[in-house]
Amino acid sequence: MKSLLARVPKDAVNQFLSSKEKTPISVMIMSLIVGILTGLIGTLFQLGVHFVSDTRTSWLRDKISHAVPLWLIAFAVSALLAAVGYYLVHRFAPEASGSGIQEIEGAMDGIRPMRWWRVIPVKFLGGLGTLGAGMVLGREGPTVQMGGAIGRMITDIFKIKDDDTRHSLLAAGAAGGLAAAFNAPLAGIMFVIEEMRPQFRYSLISIRTVIISSVMATIVFRSIMGQGAVITVPQYHAPELSSLFLFLLLGALFGIFGVVFNRLVTLFQDMFARIHKNGRKRFLFVGAMLGGCFGITLLYIPQLAGDGTELIRTITDGGFAASVLLLIFLGRILTTMLCFGSGAPGGIFAPMLALGTLFGYAFGLIAQKMLPGLDITPGMFAIAGMGALFAATVRAPITGILLVIEMTSNYHLILPLVTTCLGAVVFAQWLGGQPIYSQLLHRTLKAEKLRQEEYP
Repeated sequence: MKSLLARVPKDAVNQFLSSKEKTPISVMIMSLIVGILTGLIGTLFQLGVHFVSDTRTSWLRDKISHAVPLWLIAFAVSALLAAVGYYLVHRFAPEASGSGIQEIEGAMDGIRPMRWWRVIPVKFLGGLGTLGAGMVLGREGPTVQMGGAIGRMITDIFKIKDDDTRHSLLAAGAAGGLAAAFNAPLAGIMFVIEEMRPQFRYSLISIRTVIISSVMATIVFRSIMGQGAVITVPQYHAPELSSLFLFLLLGALFGIFGVVFNRLVTLFQDMFARIHKNGRKRFLFVGAMLGGCFGITLLYIPQLAGDGTELIRTITDGGFAASVLLLIFLGRILTTMLCFGSGAPGGIFAPMLALGTLFGYAFGLIAQKMLPGLDITPGMFAIAGMGALFAATVRAPITGILLVIEMTSNYHLILPLVTTCLGAVVFAQWLGGQPIYSQLLHRTLKAEKLRQEEYP
């Protein structure tokens, strides 16, 4: 061995050691850049969505309603906004439809393309259209996909050929995207490590890049939007230990519903595929009609439209009966499926959080009435429900726990959150349900294979 080492020139050894030291530093710097850019585009996307959705209705009411019926112009404006989003996706980047998180997972596995020069503008502008129209979609899916695209963009700009580095920065961008969407750095890190575990290549460098990107994205977000929680809800005390069985029961119910929820996503995607048959005119017509209908819904039944973050605040403030909450819950299941199943550019995290809050609060009200001897606050179950539905559908319980805690600052509810999310995951697995993004990726690959067979 010594004789072999003696034959190696000392300059070559020093150069090798130096490069091994410098390469991680260069990757860290690139991950920092990815985090900053992801945080910036994620924050701008949120501001843009709020601007479009918040100013549209007031502008219509103040400027237009005296000349044209309010419902008619609301339908037309929302239909136009949605049509822009659907057109951009169908014309320029079909991979930007839906959440886009499954596309990141496919790119990490090397089985899906990452055309960042198309995905970033299409997802940004298309998301502004569909979310601004009042459709039941979240901004986290677009932000995660744009973050991953930024990671790939940086490796292309710097002409990085090393596959591990390209993989790490793609994952880092995804983590930064979730962190920027929800002001939740820990959830962003854990999302990649836990939910993307089949695709993520674990190493010291890859973990560091994910952490750096997530932290930098959050810093950018907070420097622009402030450091408060994304969703302002009451702060709850820790529940009695004797009431934990109720949280486990709630988790079991969400585990069952999570399997049904994922199945409904598949059914609605199949339904819309049969309707438009991937024809552009039909695709745009269906999207415009949906957008227009949700423009009207946002005016008259706002609880059934939008991403649901405002609804979460309203629910946790109290004032709703359990029967009303369950009716809204059923209605939002339908509206969520219509919007997400249609292929509109937008995520499903936020709508799921709203559904979890609705059912959780209703469960808490019922438990409070049936068990008056226990010190039960219905809002606790609403917070637990947010994490439970996420855990049951995405199959990432730790991410769900961290996400809800960081979004609401309810750190005293860690134990009930763990109990509820554990019950949700165990029952979802017992029933044989598949994680939603694995399911979506499988469908994407299957559809691509069929297209290639039809048009070889």
